[in-house]
Amino acid sequence: MDRRKLIQYLLLNVFVSASVTGLILFWYDRNVRATSQPAVVQATSVSNSDSASVPSTELQTDIPVKISSVVGAGVLSSEIAIIKFEGEGQLDLTSWQLKDEDGNTYTFPNITLYPNGAVQVHTAAGTDTVIDLYWGIGEGVWGSGENARLFDAQGNLRAVYRVP
Repeated sequence: MDRRKLIQYLLLNVFVSASVTGLILFWYDRNVRATSQPAVVQATSVSNSDSASVPSTELQTDIPVKISSVVGAGVLSSEIAIIKFEGEGQLDLTSWQLKDEDGNTYTFPNITLYPNGAVQVHTAAGTDTVIDLYWGIGEGVWGSGENARLFDAQGNLRAVYRVP
């Protein structure tokens, strides 16, 4: 084999290796790391002196549910919020709401999470499955520094996640 062909094969090998490594890292970032990192939670409390019938805007932590990540903030095609349940038994998310700071609200359909279960809420349009829900908004919702907030069916604040 002459030197010229050897250099071509080496360059082709470098290109293929770099491409495969890049694809693996992209997949890892979107799927594995996003669902396994602990959430960075910052809660803002607002005291509520009214009766118990008024929803609380103070973070309630008696149900172990969290927004574990917001991936692809600002890019409609890849924007996803991941909601995870870390408790025992099951958690009915029917009529729960995911809200941003601009008033955009996603209301969960009839869906149940089981221990260590998670669901991904895609900002884009699509067909709902048991692990992927689609908001159907025509533009990105999440911005860096913004708080994603999760409210239960009674309007009580259950989780807050600051988008990096």
